[in-house]
Amino acid sequence: MYDQPATSKGAEPLDGYDLASRLSFLFWGSIPDDELLRLAGDGSLSRPDVLRAQVNRLLSDPKLKRFCDSFPSQWLQLDRIISAVPDKQFYPDFYYAAPDYRTTMDMKMEPLLLFETVLIENRSILEFIDSDYTYRSGRLRKWYGDAEPGKLGGPVSLQFKRQPVTDRRQGGVITSAAVLTMNSGPHETKPITRGAWVAGVIFNAPPEPPPADVPPLEKPKPAEKNLTVRERFAVHRERADCAACHAKLDPLGFALENFDSVGRWRSTYENGREIDASGRLFRKHAFKNVTEFKDAILAEKDRFARAFAEHTLSYALGRALTPADTPAVDRITELVVADGYRLQTVLHEVVQSAPFVNRPMAPPNRGE
Repeated sequence: MYDQPATSKGAEPLDGYDLASRLSFLFWGSIPDDELLRLAGDGSLSRPDVLRAQVNRLLSDPKLKRFCDSFPSQWLQLDRIISAVPDKQFYPDFYYAAPDYRTTMDMKMEPLLLFETVLIENRSILEFIDSDYTYRSGRLRKWYGDAEPGKLGGPVSLQFKRQPVTDRRQGGVITSAAVLTMNSGPHETKPITRGAWVAGVIFNAPPEPPPADVPPLEKPKPAEKNLTVRERFAVHRERADCAACHAKLDPLGFALENFDSVGRWRSTYENGREIDASGRLFRKHAFKNVTEFKDAILAEKDRFARAFAEHTLSYALGRALTPADTPAVDRITELVVADGYRLQTVLHEVVQSAPFVNRPMAPPNRGE
């Protein structure tokens, strides 16, 4: 990605060829084509109307597939699903064929295809929270229970079909099997890991690392067999140096507790205890279950839109954002909200933003 250093000491417009390269590498992952080079050469690429027209052209080219793979994979941290290793004893159908072909690729494709659809059809980014359609391979349909149970099948070409979502527990990226599995352990769910993912990915507010002397949650002892995960976490919440983070992350993670460590729905724990997925988002939006949790997030849709704009601008610049980028993020968010949260609007406004079309001014030559 085209890396632009952060600065608060002034900026100057990018050279036309640099702007062409930044555009091309962002959307196509490759060098500019002849048209971009021509517009860079005659100086017209920097005009807002020309820049907008070129973004539309780049978005309609088959090479956009590279962006549709790379950006959502980075934003959603989907590479982590590749290393997921659910316990074979508990989830034998996660593995099939030899040597241990896994369901991970089916899982990873589901959110990628959702992202591609939202982009190509210029739909609302709010569909990443809750969508009324999704994509499923034959294997995933059985995995989620959408098809008759039976043998899941072996490693064949992945054929996905778009299908309506009839249960709001599904739809969007948060409750996808990929996200739920990659944020779990081999056998147990990890509510804090899931909560940290929601905080960082959905709201761009990742938590600080836990104190070094905080032990991980151990497997339940015989006396704890009848406790819920929420009850077992109580000792962590009682620590003064842990309480603040737990107050933030617990509601986000426990909202997803009805999904086991491979993303399948469950109503009770193995010990028969009912799962309590209730909580309060930002201490003001109460919810009882995962569908109400989605509603709570959508009640903060402008906060999500801002976080998504920050993720996108950071990706486009190839660097972390700084306070100097705040005015650009403010404007991008305002325009995206006004245009119905459309994904292409996010991309257009990122490309039109000052951090994208400018570069830091070179320091004066003290020798002159």
